[in-house]
Amino acid sequence: MLRASRFLKKGAGAIARTPSVAAAATAASIVSSSSHSRIQTRMYSYQNGPDTSEKETIVKLLYNIGSKKEVEQYLGHFSSVESQKFAVIKVGGAVISDDLATLASALTFLNRVGLYPIVVHGAGPQLNKRLEAANIEARYEDGIRITDGPTLAIAREVFASENRKLVEALERLGTRARPITGGVFVADYLNKEKYDRVGKIVRVNREVVESSIRAGCLPILTSLAETPEGQILNVNADIAAGELARVLEPLKIVYLNEKNGLYHGTTGKRIETIHLDEEYEDLLKEPWVRYGTKLKLKEIKELLDTLPRSSSVAIISAEHLHKELFTHSGAGTLIMRGHRLFSEQDLANVDSDRLRTLLIAHDPEIASGAATAASYWQKLAELKNEGGQYWIYGDEPYQLAAIVTRKPGQAIASVDKFVATKAATLGNITDNAWKLITRDHSQLVWSVPRTDDNLSWHFERADGSWSVGDDIVFWYGVEDWKKISDIVAAKGEKPAIAASAKQQPTGTGARSYSTMARKPASAFGGARRSYSTASSGAPLRVGLIGARGYTGRELIRLVDTHPRFELAYVSSRELAGKPVPNYTKASLDHVNLSAQQVGDLAREGRSNVDVWVLALPNNVAAPFVAAIDSATAGLSADQQPVVVDLSADYRFDKTGQWAYGLPELHRDSLLASTTGRIANPGCYATGSQLGIAPLLPYLDSTRLPSVFGVSGYSGAGTKPSPKNDPEFLRDNLIPYAPVNHIHEREIGHSLTRITKPEYPFSSANPLRVQFSPHVASFFQGIALTLHVPLRMSMNAKDMHDIYREFYQKERLVHVTESAPLVRDNAEKHYAVVGGFAVPPSDGLLEESSAGLAGRRAVLNVTMDNLLKGAATQAVQNMNIALGIDEYMGIPVQDTPTMSSSS
Repeated sequence: MLRASRFLKKGAGAIARTPSVAAAATAASIVSSSSHSRIQTRMYSYQNGPDTSEKETIVKLLYNIGSKKEVEQYLGHFSSVESQKFAVIKVGGAVISDDLATLASALTFLNRVGLYPIVVHGAGPQLNKRLEAANIEARYEDGIRITDGPTLAIAREVFASENRKLVEALERLGTRARPITGGVFVADYLNKEKYDRVGKIVRVNREVVESSIRAGCLPILTSLAETPEGQILNVNADIAAGELARVLEPLKIVYLNEKNGLYHGTTGKRIETIHLDEEYEDLLKEPWVRYGTKLKLKEIKELLDTLPRSSSVAIISAEHLHKELFTHSGAGTLIMRGHRLFSEQDLANVDSDRLRTLLIAHDPEIASGAATAASYWQKLAELKNEGGQYWIYGDEPYQLAAIVTRKPGQAIASVDKFVATKAATLGNITDNAWKLITRDHSQLVWSVPRTDDNLSWHFERADGSWSVGDDIVFWYGVEDWKKISDIVAAKGEKPAIAASAKQQPTGTGARSYSTMARKPASAFGGARRSYSTASSGAPLRVGLIGARGYTGRELIRLVDTHPRFELAYVSSRELAGKPVPNYTKASLDHVNLSAQQVGDLAREGRSNVDVWVLALPNNVAAPFVAAIDSATAGLSADQQPVVVDLSADYRFDKTGQWAYGLPELHRDSLLASTTGRIANPGCYATGSQLGIAPLLPYLDSTRLPSVFGVSGYSGAGTKPSPKNDPEFLRDNLIPYAPVNHIHEREIGHSLTRITKPEYPFSSANPLRVQFSPHVASFFQGIALTLHVPLRMSMNAKDMHDIYREFYQKERLVHVTESAPLVRDNAEKHYAVVGGFAVPPSDGLLEESSAGLAGRRAVLNVTMDNLLKGAATQAVQNMNIALGIDEYMGIPVQDTPTMSSSS
């Protein structure tokens, strides 16, 4: 039974669209103007395509995104059509204003492998800004911008300017681009009386686009249209991109957004795939699918219904465009028509001839002649006669088939066969089939040769695995792995290695996997960089740079008690040569490592140090990061060491290389990160964001939240100053940095990154916060009092309910009704939020008179600045990045977060 289970051999290709552990950033960054100028100099203008050797080099770099097989599969797929039918990419104005360098790099990369994406861009935020400066009110009707003469005049200037910016950015990277600000879209007035100069596209002049591609230039289009008489009309960029797609019928229609996809309104997780034929009707019934989301889905459905079934829509950020296009795992949200799936328990109910044809073409046993379809049908019939069961899964055109069997008296079912055509693979129908199978079967087992090209797919979906001879046996949903042992023993075979041992499957690059049972990656909402598990595996080695400070000391204590971590190096200039205190796992002395020495050690990758922690002052980390990046540039993604920076140096990163390490608010982006670079938040910023985040949907955008913060003097570091002098602080409270504190900017910047489209804040209109820090005479801990303006009235119970629901699954955030105290959670690893209050109707005079009663939330947050504000959070981030349990090694008090008292 076990050896009969084979997934997608030979013609089947790699499968499914799941979170991948491979790094997209390596390929994406090769044209970055900041760190790869040497490679840029080789990127020169060309007439009919890139130089062959250059293309081969870049294709090899693509292998860092995914497997060679899948990259070549997609390249072949994209190059199989005419150049103008590769992709239409719609770019929002915010992407141009906020992420121009990343966008230009992404488009250049595609062009370097011989592809010609057609870009249609908007400029909404830029236009609004110009209109505001000109004292012209931006007016909308039914969500459509009313475009009068003055508005249109400014719009033409803005569109031309933004178009020029993108073209120039591409040409600076050596990519030929042609600005096309008119002549493509012919339109009539949509409704002149209602919307004025707004157009409805009636014809697309494709020759303008195709001539640009024939000349070797990327066409960069604005969405302005003209009437046959020459009147300029404004057209929504989404609509313009859709109309262009209807004429060109491309393989891909890509909508770039800052959110990197569509997100589920209930779970908050990114939706990886939507197969419209299977899911559309049910999706529209979801309570969160409304307003703009519903309109977007309907527009995409109408568009794809008019295009070939091979066309698809991708919603993705510019920085992840390569991974979306060249890997089965994808990175954003993929939407396609797909096909309806079926599940039958009787061979008589399926088209056996079409199923036979599929198995002959793609099942290795039947294709090789070792078995026939007829003999296999007979085995299924005998199984049923003996009291067993079988299930046949497939899609309408029989591009995919899976057969699951269960013997009499057994609870565990076997995935006996799973085969798919290339079309099913590229269409990610395989992933939908797996969801259907696991919906019907809570416990599964299957077997795959160790040499299989698609082992990574199986490890992604399995809860555990066991090496048996030349095969690997996988299981799903089986908590007691001894049941798997019994199945193997019944076959008379002995496992080649213990189930708890770590192994390196062949044929999958340098990825390493643990074989003990674990939660599937999907349970955590995203990909992991490795598959090490909590209960087994070799120790994970930590290099700590900057051990003299208080945070460094706390990190050493946490590593000392962590089940999986051990210290490899502890670097401190002042303490070099002295023993490392509070560390009992080994006798270890401090060393003094320069940036170059750290780079030399990092060159060995994860075999030497799994994670480097930089516990350094601000503006000091950059040389160490540069040395690590340079030394490990040639390593595969899973061999790249993780880097956690505790300073503020990378918290405002715009390159997409650094994830922001506040898991309670940014867990999805941490899980999805493929770079292993994490910027650990500041202590004040952590507490302030935990306090404000649940109220983001209710904020009044006309008033600023304010935070009054008091920290213990350990927050001032170990360098002597009045702020950490106990005598100076005695009976004292010291205010400092009353304006523009770096945490003030960090709070607004990072909260803006998690706002949703319906919120009044965005990257173009970021949230701003007022913050006043103080230092007091206690040693460690932080107390914050937050005043948050609301756009609606609520009471203290409303607030408590909102916070209790928001943090109900977070083990390191406790919610209380009463105001938390610093002393109660000093030296604890969690933050506490409570003390909810709002001004009553007879409250502050200015609020009452302005009708603002009940529209200002007041609350308190406390936490330990050295732990959840620094060291504990660093360990939390290290655990996530290394693929082990998020809370491992963190003493967690499992008090329910909805507790009513502190």
